[in-house]
Parts: sequence; C-alpha cells; structure tokens
Amino acid sequence: MPRFAYKARDREGKTLDAAVEAPSRKDALRLLSARGLFVVSVSEAGGGPAAAAPARRRPATPPQGEAPARGAFSPGDPTAPRRSERLPFLDALHDLTSSGLSAGEAVRLLSVRIKEPRQRALCEGLWSRLSEGAPLSRAMAAYPDVFDSSTVNLIHAGEATGSLNDTLARLITHLNEQREMRQALISALSYPIFMVVMSCGVILFFLFFLLPRLQTLLHSLGGKMPISTQILVSTSQFAIHYGVFIVVAAVIGLVSLLRWRATEAGRERSDAWLLRLPLVGPFVVSQTVLSFSQTLGVLLQNGITAAEALKMTERQIDNRVHRKAFDVAIERVLEGESLSSALTRTGCFPELVLDRLAVGENTGNVVPSLKNIAEAYQKQMTRQLNFFTRVIASSVLAGVFLFVGFLAFAIVSAVFQVSASFKSG
Repeated sequence: MPRFAYKARDREGKTLDAAVEAPSRKDALRLLSARGLFVVSVSEAGGGPAAAAPARRRPATPPQGEAPARGAFSPGDPTAPRRSERLPFLDALHDLTSSGLSAGEAVRLLSVRIKEPRQRALCEGLWSRLSEGAPLSRAMAAYPDVFDSSTVNLIHAGEATGSLNDTLARLITHLNEQREMRQALISALSYPIFMVVMSCGVILFFLFFLLPRLQTLLHSLGGKMPISTQILVSTSQFAIHYGVFIVVAAVIGLVSLLRWRATEAGRERSDAWLLRLPLVGPFVVSQTVLSFSQTLGVLLQNGITAAEALKMTERQIDNRVHRKAFDVAIERVLEGESLSSALTRTGCFPELVLDRLAVGENTGNVVPSLKNIAEAYQKQMTRQLNFFTRVIASSVLAGVFLFVGFLAFAIVSAVFQVSASFKSG
C-alpha cells in the first residue's frame, strides 16, 4: 500500500510531520481529516510535495457530458442553499465539534443525518469538497450566497490557529446578536404598521361607504348642510371619483423611488436624507456604530489582521454615507494613523464612542472596548426602537381620534341643522 508523508497541525496548533499508509492520496486526506488534523501538505513517499488543498476547484457548471458536481446548483433550484442556512449549519457544526469530532467528520455526519433539503444539499456540497482535501474555509467559499467573506475568513483564521471550535462559538454569538436585533426591529415596527393599516381602513370605510349614504339622507331631508359636513362630503366625492388615479400615481411614485434608491447614486442620496430626519437619523447612527463595533471586534478577536478586518467591517455598514466615510478612514489607518483619530475626521461617529475607542487603543484593549461599545449601543437601539414605536403609535391614534371627532361633529352639526330647518318651516 502506498505511503504518504504529511505535515499537519492538531487541535492544539502543534505541527506534526509523519507518514500514513492509504490506497490513494484522497484516502490519506480523508484519514487525516477524520483524526482531527488540519493538513498543510501531503506527498507520496519518494515523490514531490503536493498541496493539501488542490488548486483546482470543482466547477459550478460541469463540462459537457459529465454528471453535475455535488453542491453545484442550477438557477431557481428549490434545494439551493440560502443565507438563512448559515446560522443553523454553524450551530450544528459547533455542537459536533464540541463533542470531539473533527470539522470534516462533523460535516460528513451532517450530510447523512440532516433531512431538511437545503441544509442537506449544503452539507453534501461541503463534504464533497472536504473529501477532495480542501479545508473547511475553502469549501465554504464555494457558497458565497450562504457564507460571506467575513465568515469564510474567520473560519480560515480558526483553522490556521487551531482554535476552530472557539471561533465557531464567537461567530455564532455574533450572528445571533445580529438576528435578535433584526427581529427586535421587525417587532417594533409591526404594531405601528398595523395601526396605520387599520386607521387607513377605517377612514376609507367612512369616505366610500358611510358618507355617501349620509349625504343621500341629508339631501332627502332637505336643508343646507354646515361647512364641516360639506367638507366631508366633498372629500368623499373626490375620493370616489379620483381615488383610483391617486392610488395608481402613488404606486408609480413608490416604484420609481425604489428603483432610484436601488442605484448607487440614489442610495447615497437617500441615505443622506435619512440622516437628517429627527428620529431616524440617530437610529441610523446607532446602527452603524453597532455594526462597526460588533463586526470589527469579532474579526480582531479571531486573529484577522487589522487591515483585512477593517475592509470586511466596511462591507457590513449599511448606510452609504457612513460607508464612504469609513472607507476614507481606512486609508488613513493604513497610512499609520490611529483608528480613533481617523474616525474622528469623518464626523459620523459620536464623540463618546471615539473616546472609548481611543482609550482601548492606548491601553492595548481594542477588542474589549469594541465589545463594550457594542453592548451599550445594542441597549441604546432597543430604547430608540421602543421610543420610535410609541411616537408612531401615538401619532396614528391621535390622527384617528381627530378624524373620528371631526366626523362626529360634522354629522351632529348636520342633524341639528336639518332639525332647525324643520322647526323654522
């Protein structure tokens, strides 16, 4: 049986130089992966060294006449993995690696045990690449729709330092925090949206159904209607005759606005407008600070170089104005300026955040400072969301009460007007 010499690192990061017998190089790689080793190079005894991870990568579209590669998906395939599969996969992988399995063996087991179609397809595709000798980070890089560059780089850093399990734990915590914040945002906005929809429904019911019948009744009784009632009736008539055109114009305007915002110039301009709004602007700033501190803290903690961590953090900032300013700050940092000083020049970050970051830089505790900033701003965003919800709900309720009060006044005034006309007659 052929003998293969290999160089690898174990889970503690120690380098091993040894040999293993296996029928083929692929079998040797599988055997070493099953032992929990991160393979650096493999060469057949007496032959030249061969890279542990072959340079060639399985093509997404197989050559003519060949069977499709496992993990390759055609457009529109219902089993194609999505970004939503990332966190469940990492959770399951961390559970198995915490039990003592190597990453390769854990992925192999998941590809067999998982029943959910998209998760199973993802695990099978990853295992097909791992079985060819690719490390986990390179296998994950073949699925950019599921794993972004930050996730891939973090996994690569964990493999290189022999701390993959710890890296997975920190990454899962980071992704869970992001998911909880998104869920909090959706939950906070759901009640105001519900109130707006219900209020619009009540107003439309009065304008299209109640007021025309009231108008018919008042005309049949005779008499002149008061001004408040005339305003309501005129509004109802206008809505009945021109409501369709108003709705069509509103839909066209909304679609045009969304398409304009989808362009880079439109996105940057509209993001600048958002920063000027009274309640939305501070919330956008808090969101930027939270994304910056969370992402950069996790990347630096897992061994990513400062330059790469800053570039990956930039892609996590949603507001284009802040992203552009952060890009300028990165250039200054690469030229030797401190991060806190470079961010101060942008004028996008609160002074207290910059002071805390400067203290972390001066004491060599940048990561703990970033974690503290993230925790503080996560709480601040929760408070802002609660306040934002109360303001919108109160405004909608006040508007509805004013409309109903005006409606009641108009109806009562009309009834008294008609009664007075009967008495005078």
